[in-house]
Amino acid sequence: MNIVYMHMHLKSGGVSTVISQQAGAVSDYCRVLVATGDDPPMDFSMPHVKIEGLGYDDPDFPERDPAPYQTAKAVADAIYDRWPEGCDIIHVHNPLIGKNSRLIAILDHLKAMGFTLFLQIHDFPEDGRPGSYHQTREYPSDCHYGAINARDCRFLEISGLTPEGVHELFNMVAPIDTSNLQGEAIPSVLYPVRGIRRKNIGEALLLSLYFPDDTPLAITLPPNSPLDWTVYKEWITYAGKKGLNVLFEASSLYDFRALVANARYLITTSITEGFGFAFLEPWTAGKILMGRKLPDICRDFEERGIALDHLYESLPVPEGWIDRGEFEQQWKQCLRDTFARYGADIDESSVSEGFERIIQKGAVDFSVLNEPLQQKVLDRLIGDRSAYRSFERFNPVLSRFRTLPAFPRVVSSNCSAIQNQYNRKAYRDRLMDTYKKVLREAVRHKIDKSVLLRQFLRPDNFSLMKWCDLDLS
Repeated sequence: MNIVYMHMHLKSGGVSTVISQQAGAVSDYCRVLVATGDDPPMDFSMPHVKIEGLGYDDPDFPERDPAPYQTAKAVADAIYDRWPEGCDIIHVHNPLIGKNSRLIAILDHLKAMGFTLFLQIHDFPEDGRPGSYHQTREYPSDCHYGAINARDCRFLEISGLTPEGVHELFNMVAPIDTSNLQGEAIPSVLYPVRGIRRKNIGEALLLSLYFPDDTPLAITLPPNSPLDWTVYKEWITYAGKKGLNVLFEASSLYDFRALVANARYLITTSITEGFGFAFLEPWTAGKILMGRKLPDICRDFEERGIALDHLYESLPVPEGWIDRGEFEQQWKQCLRDTFARYGADIDESSVSEGFERIIQKGAVDFSVLNEPLQQKVLDRLIGDRSAYRSFERFNPVLSRFRTLPAFPRVVSSNCSAIQNQYNRKAYRDRLMDTYKKVLREAVRHKIDKSVLLRQFLRPDNFSLMKWCDLDLS
């Protein structure tokens, strides 16, 4: 097979890592070419071609972006220059996310030229990214789609795609090797993450109040985007004012593998994930993972023999700890505004019913709160020992962070399951099987965008942190 991998860029991490893994995994069976809109990093070893019109939109000079047909023709020319017989599949990564507003039109032109497209979704505009959402543009029809978890596959099928045309492509998990370290790091509880909003840094600070022996919390990396940076700096300032034992940007001071090797355990407090590497990688280094469980994501792993039942699904805050009126006003207004940004209608009964589901049994999950409300909860825990103790009684799972149970069998079992289920061979076999199905089975289907939106944008699990920008001006 001749396979073309297409993406807007090849910047390090994320989707670019997946492309490298996929191209490397099938290279013994396929000839590959990577088409990208930007120059790849110096160490990118796969055959590649830069196509100007595939990159991000130029907000300053949009008139410089080539027309969709021109870009599609440039892609086709690059393919035929490399392989006169053409390619079997163009495997497109993250085509719906909207960073290139012409990309869907480009794909429509490529499809009209006779190319077979396979569209792999890593991120949905419908999932907390209204700025990337286009209300009227239809997504490509009559193409096979791939997703990185079973939840997203289910959402695509509910939204109109046939089961034969939707494929789950879990990612490959490379073990963290902590042998032969060249340096040391301070013992800590490690949160190996970029400090972006959806990683729920405030909850990690809350957990740190229950760590044993004043063990520091180490957060590895800073965010990239301006909004995330603003919120991240607020947390740095807050931690400093309150005297919390937190090491931000730990990877700038210590080697990452040394941080992992010296960690008492690792945590996650993220409120949304795509694939969910955070739930798998710690075990490959022989470390316990503690923290927040995302049931829709973790279900995939648990069905493959990975034990995650010690993680918590909610960290309820007693309703009396926050100003209900203030929270209700913010939550309802944010919900209405978000629906409006997506061009979707919502009736007031859904707003009220959704809020009542959020406030269950006189409590609200800490992850539903925005950062100022989270800080009010933290203020109470830090300043009042009786509140600190009562919160632990209200959330008994917190005692585990102080007196960590011994999980040697779980660590060993989870590590083995991950190595068996998410290794390179399993990855390659799943990918090759998917390509064969894409070539063998023609599909006639399309996504109903309004139905897809409703899978993600639901009043009954609406979170201020996930959906609402924070005004810190």
